[in-house]
Amino acid sequence: MENVNEFIALVKKNRRGKLKIYMGMSAGVGKTYRMLQEAHALLASGVDVRIGYIETHFRKETHALLDGLPVIPRKKIFYKAKELEEMDLQAILNVHPEVVIVDELAHTNAEGSKNAKRWQDVYDILEAGISVISAVNIQHLESINEEIEEITGIPVTERIPDKILELADEIVNIDLTADELLTRLKEGKIYQENKIAQALNNFFQSEKILQLRELALKEVAHQVERKVNREVPKQIKLRQERFLACISSNPDTAKVVIRKTARLASYYHSPWLVLYVQSNNEQADKIKLDKQRYLLNNLKLATELGAEVIRIKSDEITKTIIQLATEREITTICIGKPHFNLFQLIWRTSLFNQLLKAMAERDTDLVILS
Repeated sequence: MENVNEFIALVKKNRRGKLKIYMGMSAGVGKTYRMLQEAHALLASGVDVRIGYIETHFRKETHALLDGLPVIPRKKIFYKAKELEEMDLQAILNVHPEVVIVDELAHTNAEGSKNAKRWQDVYDILEAGISVISAVNIQHLESINEEIEEITGIPVTERIPDKILELADEIVNIDLTADELLTRLKEGKIYQENKIAQALNNFFQSEKILQLRELALKEVAHQVERKVNREVPKQIKLRQERFLACISSNPDTAKVVIRKTARLASYYHSPWLVLYVQSNNEQADKIKLDKQRYLLNNLKLATELGAEVIRIKSDEITKTIIQLATEREITTICIGKPHFNLFQLIWRTSLFNQLLKAMAERDTDLVILS
């Protein structure tokens, strides 16, 4: 099995567990199959590996790979008169294997579980010194949630924050061409026969698969680049990118700026900040309650995506941006395009030229996000 020896070396490197993620463009590309293959290879190499949670969806070839692998039984939870099965986090911590296989990283746990999300369970497992091999589809990544919905027409409610990918020691893309994936679907290797026609008419369309494949390839490429930057010695010091997203109380604008800045920061493996300057016009008693609620939700989203959130009360918005950018050595300022309220406010002030001048002096970029 390729890369097994490399992963064994990672497992033994230090106390904190190592995280390996198999990523794909959609269901059916073979992520679970590859995880189980690797589990067999690790077991044959003398590594104490256990199945913490696996979902084969009754795919014959994948299900057959469970034979011979030690499984930690799932925990039964009763919720609303129904019996549900979840991964038993405490049992995994008690057994404490060297490596545990945890499928469906974006899964939402049933009420009554220790953590709301499976990725939080994985974090606890890693902190206990147990290494994890997991899997996720590209559409579950938080920062591209809206882009995914545009492509597929389907809202994705189960999502993982980008910071989980940043924790990963290895990310492997499981790739198929659109034709290969569609062939697997038609042969009944992904869904049962009664679901194939519906899948072909909805999610599994060539143009959608191609776009998802592109996103998956780009994401893994960026993660590989991040690994190179982290682990390969540099002879020259590169500029440390730092992004500043400037938002207003406009809910749609703020969300777009936050998500797109998160992606930029993720690509460059860079720290980033979100700045909300509260002018007199945006005092709590002067903006509607629904806008206040959306603002708080957007600031929470920024925090979940890994940003440092800064709130400053000032009517001198441009000066505030310049001052913060200087103090925090910001290399790129991100802002909404001209029809957004915040940009209009800056544009109309005489200080806009000062912003451009200050940016030029500090070699700071301005990114206008659509």
